[in-house]
Amino acid sequence: MTTPRLALLFGVHAHQPAGNFPAVIEQAHRDCYAPFLHTLADYPQFHCAAHFSGPLLDQLAAQFPDDVALLRAMAARGQIEMFGAGDTEPVLAAIPHRDRIGQLERMARRLERDFGARPRGAWLTERVWEPTVVPALADSGVRYALVDDYHFLCTGKRAGELDGHYTTEEDGRRLDLYAISEELRYRIPFAPAREAVQYLESLARPDGLPAAVYFDDIEKFGVWPETNEWVYGRRWLRDFIEAVLVSPVLRTLSFAEYHAQARTRGVVYLPTTSYIEMNEWSLPAAAAAEYGALLAQEKEAGRFARRKGYLRGGIWRNFFSRYPEANWMHKRMLDLSARLQRACAAAADAEALRELLYFAQANDAYWHGLFGGLYLPHLRRSVWRHLLELEARLDALAPRAARECIDLDHDGVDELFLRNRAAQAVLRLDGSAAVRELDAYALAQNFGDTLRRHLEHYHDKARRGGDSRHTGEGIASAHDRVSFRHPIDPRDLEPDAAARDIFVDAWIEGEGGATAIAGYILDPGTGDGEAVFRCAQPAIVKRVRLQEETLALRYEVTAERPGALRTTLDFALPSCDGFAGRYVDAAGAIRGGFGQPLELTTTNLTLDDRFMQGALVVSCAPAARVSARPYHTVSQSEQGFERVMQSATLTLEWPLPAGESVVEVRVQIRPDAR
Repeated sequence: MTTPRLALLFGVHAHQPAGNFPAVIEQAHRDCYAPFLHTLADYPQFHCAAHFSGPLLDQLAAQFPDDVALLRAMAARGQIEMFGAGDTEPVLAAIPHRDRIGQLERMARRLERDFGARPRGAWLTERVWEPTVVPALADSGVRYALVDDYHFLCTGKRAGELDGHYTTEEDGRRLDLYAISEELRYRIPFAPAREAVQYLESLARPDGLPAAVYFDDIEKFGVWPETNEWVYGRRWLRDFIEAVLVSPVLRTLSFAEYHAQARTRGVVYLPTTSYIEMNEWSLPAAAAAEYGALLAQEKEAGRFARRKGYLRGGIWRNFFSRYPEANWMHKRMLDLSARLQRACAAAADAEALRELLYFAQANDAYWHGLFGGLYLPHLRRSVWRHLLELEARLDALAPRAARECIDLDHDGVDELFLRNRAAQAVLRLDGSAAVRELDAYALAQNFGDTLRRHLEHYHDKARRGGDSRHTGEGIASAHDRVSFRHPIDPRDLEPDAAARDIFVDAWIEGEGGATAIAGYILDPGTGDGEAVFRCAQPAIVKRVRLQEETLALRYEVTAERPGALRTTLDFALPSCDGFAGRYVDAAGAIRGGFGQPLELTTTNLTLDDRFMQGALVVSCAPAARVSARPYHTVSQSEQGFERVMQSATLTLEWPLPAGESVVEVRVQIRPDAR
C-alpha cells in the first residue's frame, strides 16, 4: 500500500510600516524576528518561504543587521525562498499599473542584490485580489502568488480541491495561484503544536503529492499578545518543526520546489475579494454588524464551512467609501502619481521622486480593521510627509496655478486649492468654507489630517467592557480577544456628524446654542491665493487668504441682534499627546500640553511642537475666548481597544453686538521654532 504524503508549503510575511516608532521595531525584533529566525536556522531541513517588506528590510539592516545576515544565509543554502511584492507594501489593486510595475521591480532588484535571486513568488498585500494585477505581476517575472482559500471558495471550489495550484490569466498573461488554508491560519501557532501537525497529517493522500499551504504574518510568532511565551518560552515553534520533520507523511518544500514538479490543477478566475475578515471590516458599521451576525448564525447552524464561499461581504476599496479621510489621501496620491509620470522626462532625480511616491502608497494608513492603521496618526503622517515632499519637488519642476477648483475626491463637491511655494490650503465648497487641508512644505506637515470619530461595529464591545477568556489548550487568536489598552470614555465613542476641519464656523444667537454655519457660497470674482465666501443668514463675509506661510481670515459680520461668532480649528500635530507639544501664551508662558484642557482669553496662542521642529501661531483681533481640548478616537487593534489622540481642538469665540463687526484670525506656520 502506498504511504500517504503531503507537502507542507510554509511561509511567513513580515512587515512594519514606514514611519513606525523605533521602539515597535525593537520589540518586534526582540520578541519575534530574531527568535524566529534563530529557531528556523537550527533546522536546515525545514524548507519554507518568507516575505519581508522593503521598509522592514531597511529598518532591520540599519538596526539589526544580524537578522538580515541570518536570513541571507538561510536563503543561500536553499532553506528559505524569498517572496516578492510591492516594495513598500502597497495594495497593488489600488495603485496605477505603472506604479505596480515600479514597486514590484524595485523589490525584485532588492532581493536579487541582497539574496541572490529575483523572486518567482509574490505576496499580495492583505491578499487583496483583483484580476487587473495579473499583468504587472507576470511582467515583473512573478510566476505564482498567494491568495486565501476563501477566494477559491467564492468560485464554487471545495476545500478538498485546493491542495495544489491553479492558473489564471488576464490580458494574455498567466499567473499560478496557491490557496492559503484558513484552517491552518487559525491553528498555527494557536493550537498545540502536536494538534496542528496531526491536522496536517490528516490531509495526506496516497496518490500524487497534495500540498497544504500556510502563509501568514510572522508577528503571530511573538508580537501578538501571549505569543512570545507560547511560541518560544514553551517551545511551540521547535515542537512544531520537529514534529513535522519526523512525520512519516509530511515533507516541507519551498514553493519553487513544489511548483517545479507539480502541474496546474486547471484554470480559475477569482472574484475581487480579500480574506473573509477583511470583507467584514470593509463594510459600514451597520452592515458589518449584520454580516457578522449572519456568519455567527451559519456557524451555529453548522452550515458555515459549506456556505462561506457564498457569504460575501465588502471589498478592500470600500475603505475609500467608508472613510473620506482615506479617500482624500488616496486621490491626492493618484494625482501626484500622474504628475510624476508627466514630469519624469524632465526630472534628473526621477528615481528619488518615485521613492517618495512609493512610500506614500504603503497600505497601512489607508484602511482599518484589526491590523490596518488608518486610526494611527503617525502612519497617516508618514503618507502625508512623503506626498508633500514629492509635491514640493514637482512644483519646483512645474509650478501649479495659485488657485484651482476641482472635485479631486469624486464626492460631488468641489474643493478650492490655494497655493504658493511655502504652503497650501484646501477649502471645502460644501457650504462650510472650512479648511480640510493645511500644508507646510518646509515641515512636510498637513495640519488638517484629523480623523473624525466614525461609527464602528465593534464599539458595542467597548461599551460592554470585559476581557476575553480562552478555554481549552492553546491561546486565543487576536481575532477572538477583547481587551483594553486604555480606559474608554463613552464620549469618545460618539461618531461625528461632519469632518474635523479647520475654521468650522458657528453662530450663537443670544443665550441659545451654537448653530453650524452651512450657507457659505464662494464669490467667483476673487484673485489668486484668495477666496471670499458670503453667507446670507447670518450675514457674514468670510475672506480667506494664503500669504506665504500664513493663512489669514477676515470675518465681516452684520448681526441683527447681539450674538457670538465661534470657529473651531482641529490641528493635527505630531506631538498631540506627547511631552513635546505644548501651548505657549502671548507672554511666553507654557500653559500646558496638547493633551490637557486649556481656557483663556487672548489675542495670541502658540502651539509649539518640538518633535516637528515648528509651531503654529494663532493670533486674532479682537481677543477671543479660547478653549482647547484633546480630541480622541477609539479603535481596535490586535493589542486591544485603544484611545488615540487625533488632534488639538481649539475653539475661538467672540461676543458681537448688533450691527457691523470685523474679526480677524491668522494662523502662521513657523518652522524651526525653539
